[in-house]
Amino acid sequence: MGAARKAQELHPRENDPRSPWQRDRARILHSAAFRRLQNKTQVLGVGHNDFYRTRLTHSLEVSQIGTGILGQLAQRQPELEFLYPEPALIESACLSHDIGHPPFGHGGEVALNYMMRDHGGFEGNAQTFRILTRLEPYTRTDGMNLCRRTLLSIMKYPALIGQLSNYNSPQIPDNFRQLKVSDWTPAKGVYDDDMELYNWCLDSFSDHDRTHISSFISREKYHHKTKYKSFDCSIMELADDIAYGVHDLEDAIVLGLVSRHDWQEQVASVIADIKDCWLANHIGELSQQLFSQHHYDQKNAIGMLVNAFITAIGVERYHSCEDELLDHYAQLDEPMQKALDALKRFVLNYVIHLPTTEIVRYKGQQIVMELFQAFSSDPERLLPINTRKRFIDAQKTGGEQRVIADYIAGMTDDYAQRLYQNMF
Repeated sequence: MGAARKAQELHPRENDPRSPWQRDRARILHSAAFRRLQNKTQVLGVGHNDFYRTRLTHSLEVSQIGTGILGQLAQRQPELEFLYPEPALIESACLSHDIGHPPFGHGGEVALNYMMRDHGGFEGNAQTFRILTRLEPYTRTDGMNLCRRTLLSIMKYPALIGQLSNYNSPQIPDNFRQLKVSDWTPAKGVYDDDMELYNWCLDSFSDHDRTHISSFISREKYHHKTKYKSFDCSIMELADDIAYGVHDLEDAIVLGLVSRHDWQEQVASVIADIKDCWLANHIGELSQQLFSQHHYDQKNAIGMLVNAFITAIGVERYHSCEDELLDHYAQLDEPMQKALDALKRFVLNYVIHLPTTEIVRYKGQQIVMELFQAFSSDPERLLPINTRKRFIDAQKTGGEQRVIADYIAGMTDDYAQRLYQNMF
């Protein structure tokens, strides 16, 4: 059932030796949505320096780490061979996990979520699912028509956003230049608009397993948070976390955004105190190499960090699901998870929340809201011809605002900036 596709394949390739997972990977690699990642912000703004990562290079690195995790698990726990997917499936999950993110990173995401506040919201992971299943024109109406197991592998938050949203009625600002980001951070899930496709992805599971995977933690002051995901998705998420914690750190060090003192105080000293942690015993050597004047020392340290995390991952069980794919999950050993959390906090506080980074994000946020306001003011005049047709068709079901969000979310940073300059 994992290789099932939503729509019948109308143009089967004769003598095609590829597996379903290899075909899915090819569709993702050749998609316009994947190519656009080359000009979308990862952490630091695209175009300000040619060294650091874009969403595209980040996704390639996540894919490499993901297949490394899979190979390591096959050696560490060979008795679970029945569970492990082909490497091509993990590559598909890792390569596509960010294609739904809009221009300007989190700033663009919050901006679109605010503009869509009365129409189902906007969230990058939900948009990824929508692109794969609806928008990417590999088929007429079924997106890339990927296999069910592939779609499950990218569903990091397998519940509907309508169930997870918990806004506590934030105040609508008089002017969206005064928008407070923390008030409009989106819930993470799947759009209610895509409920039919969401249900199809879970159709092969029992009622008990469907309830299990879509369950969530209720929170009073924040959006509710999903608790579970498929085994394949747990590998992808770990690979994403490792790439975020390690490779974004490398960008920050090379570009001089963080100092040796900050690193020593906020990360090295924390890791040194973690018991039974491989990194704790090597943190002095790693620190020396990370802040060396020689790039080869830095690359060696980054490689050591990535390898240390990959080799500390094992497979655990919930012992609560009937389906093996939902009952198992990949997890970092606890000491190494603490070390990775320290790295991620450091990147968040010393790079992402850096005032200069936030100012660039704020600018992008304004561009996205201005564009949305303009297109929604007279869509049948201003939208491109193909998008205009989708907008008119969507009016029959009340989903026309989603079409505008789809159009803006698909823009690269540069395209959105040029369009803004042309219009205003």
